[in-house]
Amino acid sequence: MSDNNITEPRSVNGNVGVDMDVVDVVVVGAGVTGLYAVHKLRRLGYRVRGFERGGDVGGVWYWNRYPGARCDVESADYSYSFDEELQQEWDWSEKYATQPEIMRYLSHVADRFDLRRSFTFGTSVLSVELDEGALRWTVRTDGGEVLSARFVVSAVGCLSSTHAPAIPGLDAFAGAAYHTGAWPHEGVDFTGLRVGVIGTGSSGIQSVPLIAAQAAELTVFQRSANYSIPAGNKPLDDAARRELKAGYAERRRLARQSGGGSPFMTHPRRTLDVSAEERRTAYAKRWELGGVLYSKTFPDQLTDLAANAEARAYWEEQVRARIDDPAVADLLVPTDHPIGTKRIVTDSDYYETFNQEHVRLVSLRANPIERVDGRAVVLADGERVELDVLVLATGFDAMTGSLDRIEVRGRGGRLLKDDWSAGPRTYLGLGTDGFPNFFNLAGVGSPSVLANVILCAEQHVDWLADCLTHLDAHGYAAIEASARAVEDWVAECRERAAATLMMSADSWYLGANIPGKPRVFMPFVGGFGAYGQIIADVAASGYKGFELIPG
Repeated sequence: MSDNNITEPRSVNGNVGVDMDVVDVVVVGAGVTGLYAVHKLRRLGYRVRGFERGGDVGGVWYWNRYPGARCDVESADYSYSFDEELQQEWDWSEKYATQPEIMRYLSHVADRFDLRRSFTFGTSVLSVELDEGALRWTVRTDGGEVLSARFVVSAVGCLSSTHAPAIPGLDAFAGAAYHTGAWPHEGVDFTGLRVGVIGTGSSGIQSVPLIAAQAAELTVFQRSANYSIPAGNKPLDDAARRELKAGYAERRRLARQSGGGSPFMTHPRRTLDVSAEERRTAYAKRWELGGVLYSKTFPDQLTDLAANAEARAYWEEQVRARIDDPAVADLLVPTDHPIGTKRIVTDSDYYETFNQEHVRLVSLRANPIERVDGRAVVLADGERVELDVLVLATGFDAMTGSLDRIEVRGRGGRLLKDDWSAGPRTYLGLGTDGFPNFFNLAGVGSPSVLANVILCAEQHVDWLADCLTHLDAHGYAAIEASARAVEDWVAECRERAAATLMMSADSWYLGANIPGKPRVFMPFVGGFGAYGQIIADVAASGYKGFELIPG
């Protein structure tokens, strides 16, 4: 967008005459948020450049190609709603889409709206530095490009900075080692091999059954048991797809009002206000839906421990019935956190896999890994587990890890990473004081990982587009969150989380999986619909809590 309020910089960090590309917006990341941001802002006439460290679009789905990778939001809902023709033309093949199908969908979106031409792939943004005089950002990439941008949009995602445990000797493992978050695009053949999987979060739980189907021996190293529920997956035939497409308008309306961005509402009454029979019926219906939605069966399930215990008891009854060996079941049933306080995994035959003779479960609570030696994982009791392949299903430095990779410097040279050293500080999850015109979308301080991320992306990008339009219509050069608004929002997020059971789990929501990371509950726990109303009200008020800086 040609904007008369833009002052073109004459120097970058004191270097007069540096050759740079001058744009309106730089978008970092080509996942679901970055793709929609580029599309929306281009249509408004802004000059947009996007950068993506991966080789193509897809974000988390570009990297997470491990066996069994599958979304835990139903396909019909884990899709863009901004274009009716797109909704009607795309045919999902099953209830819960796998990674390859999601990648085909995102590639289709990129092709349909010609989004790739605005991105440079295989390129990381190294630094983003504010020129306070011009109120523009100098953006540098590892490809040697230097750009000047009025706005910077971080769409780096919450789950894209992989984490490996600090196990002595791990780097020198003599076999083949893979991380589920950086899986080889050509795949891995485990046929006839001795395989070890470290970690039983989402990627471990989803990959174990398929690895077991090929491996000669499979050893699963579990530190913490997690709650998982069968996906209840099924193919979608033409009739099912027609029904879904015909009901999209209502489906999306309900999703936007819901707590999690899916068109399913909790039971209208509290857990213990209904009979035991009615509770079981409600749990059974959610069990049939599959996965993460079970945590939202009753409205008090994540706020009242007694209510949570009822949901947990039903879950345990269902899971123990699937496991032949009671001793193995004892290890697979979590005892250290209420159900739903870590994200419930959506699986396919995970628990049944441990009924197979060639599959072994090792509890690292009882017998920790001491070191890796050659091809062996050596346990504390001295046992050597000889392996050909080691799979690290050890997750991510979630929520902030990807943004921490970028040197973001705001007013006075303040480093964002330092500003967030005690935990992320945002207003509405969108802005931080001292960093004008810098927006972090679908991440900390917003529902993000607690909701349907595609609708979260649309919610944030639509708000951003309206905000930029407002700035230009009224002659403003920049927008910046106030320090008071940031502190108030941090406090609100903290208080809302403290009123739930979410703080009782050592989850990646709090950064508990990363040694030394501050223990702060990072998403907004108040619900997708409620959050949408909050940010809409802020916009309607003339952007209360933000300073609008004249051009």
